[in-house]
Formats: sequence, structure tokens, C-alpha cells
Amino acid sequence: MQLSIVIPLLDEAESLPELYNWLAKVLRAHHFNYEIIFIDDGSQDDSWELIEDFAKKDARVIGLHFRKNYGKSQALHAGFKLAKGEVIITMDADLQDNPEEIPELYQLISEQGYDLISGWKKKRYDSYFAKNLPSKLFNAVARLTSGLRLHDFNCGLKAYKKEVVKSIEVYGEMHRYIPVLVKNAGFNKIDEKIVQHQARKYGHTKFGAERFIHGFLDLITIWFLSRFGKRPMHLFGAWGALMTIIGFCSALWIGISKLYKLANDQTDILIALNPWFYIALTMMLMGTLLFIAGFLGELILRTKRDFDNYHIDKTRNLPTSIQSGQASISPPKNQ
Repeated sequence: MQLSIVIPLLDEAESLPELYNWLAKVLRAHHFNYEIIFIDDGSQDDSWELIEDFAKKDARVIGLHFRKNYGKSQALHAGFKLAKGEVIITMDADLQDNPEEIPELYQLISEQGYDLISGWKKKRYDSYFAKNLPSKLFNAVARLTSGLRLHDFNCGLKAYKKEVVKSIEVYGEMHRYIPVLVKNAGFNKIDEKIVQHQARKYGHTKFGAERFIHGFLDLITIWFLSRFGKRPMHLFGAWGALMTIIGFCSALWIGISKLYKLANDQTDILIALNPWFYIALTMMLMGTLLFIAGFLGELILRTKRDFDNYHIDKTRNLPTSIQSGQASISPPKNQ
């Protein structure tokens, strides 16, 4: 299969018919062998009923319905596991991403050999202070910490090689930084393409102001995991050793100073009244705790089991079992 379109959505019933018809028109016009995977992230409107209707009429439409709202990252994770195309394209369901971009994105991956092409909505139709300005700050920090020279890390319109999506784990709210995850997985041919951004036609955004706080925290998490995720003892052990050495040297200095003054009949305060005694004690205690944290981190890495933190309760046009590399999904019994 040439192409998989992965579309996570939440309460987008108004835009889905137009989006599906537009996608089908573009994909058929270019004679793609394709599939469209809709992941309904616990919608409360008629989104799932519409997806069911699409799937009845078109066997190339696959639908997944989450039991509740788990988030965009979990929806993408499920879609990536299902995708069979050699090129995978993600897009949002709110009609702000233009399906006419798909042929060129496909060509950049399939013919020019890119691992990931990220969309760049250079001209946006969102509120400047509510979305554009925070997004610019966001992307500037992401560029600084990741080393990737992209302008729009969080653009929903992206194209990937199949090997890329099968090699990354999108969890929590890490969908904002998928290019960083891709780079950390060892794929370095990453670039961007200016794409058309369209004003929202129906409904309203599903993300509030808290997404910026969450985004910065996620960026710190990615930075930490990319540097120390496979070797936590290197971080905790280094700081633990430093604090232990400082504490030991402080305690040694206190002891030598006390003995010297006793030998020379000089008066001195009790060790328990010396503030350096408590500094030394605290440092050695903190150093020990950091060593323990490092050991626990190493043990967790060696014993952890992968699991999917979402539950799918309905599917459409999903084969009994899909195996893609090491990822598999078995549908619930009520399919």
C-alpha cells in the first residue's frame, strides 16, 4: 500500500463529511493505493456515526473509537500501529489542513528519501496573541533544545516513512514534539514544507491555554529522556557523587578542625552546634538518595513492559489481527 492517512479527531462531526469527500477526491485523482484511518478520541457528538457510514461505503476507511478522551498522542499511537502504507500522513480533522498538499508530501518521502516532512503554517489565520505568539515562543525553545531547524513543530500535517512511525512511541502529550522523537530514534533526514493554513470553518479549538504549560513541561521531559533516558545513573550518579564528596569533605574538615583545636587546648563549639555538620549530613544523605534514584531508574529500564494506555471499544473495517513490524492490534469482540 502506498499511503496511509491518519486522522485523530474529537467532536468534529460538522467537518467530517467535507473532509472525507475532499480526501477521497484528491487521493483518487492521483490514483493512490491508500487507506484513511479515523481515530475518534471519545467524541460526544455524531463523529463516530459518520465514520461508521464512511466505512460501510468505502472499505478503505478504517475507524477506531476510544472509550473516552485519551488525547491526541494516544490517538496517533493507535493510528501508527495500524498504518500499512509505505508513507504515512497525519492531519487534523478540522479542515485547517489542506488535503491538496498530500501528493507533494508523498513525493518528498517516496522519491526524495526524507524520513519526515513537517508542515509549516507560515501564514496563519488564528488569533495572534492567543495562538500565534505563544506558538512562536514555543517553537523557538524547541529549536534551541532539540537542534532541529523547524518553524512549526506542532503542525498536524506531517508525512513519514513507514519505518519512522513504527520506531517511535508517542505518549502523554508528546505529539507536539514528534520531530524530536524521530530525531532521537536515529532518523536525521528531517525537513519542513510550507503548507496552506485555513481558518477553522466549524466548531472551536479543543485545546485551552494550559497546553502551553504542558508543552514546556513535555519539552523538558523529552530533553531529559533524549539525554539520560537510557542511562539514568549517569545523571543521578554524577550528582549523587558530587554531593557525597562535598558532604564527606565537609565532615572531614569538621573532624580535623575539632581534633586540631583539642590538641592545642583551644575552645571550640560542639560538633552538633556547627552548621557545617548539618550541611555535610544533608549533602551525604542527598547523594545517597540520588544514587538510589539512579539504581531504581536502571532497574525500571530493565524490567519495564510496554503497554498501551488507552482502550478501543469500537472498530470498523479492521481485520481480525493486524501485524506491522512489532506492533499489533486485536479488535474488541464487539466489532
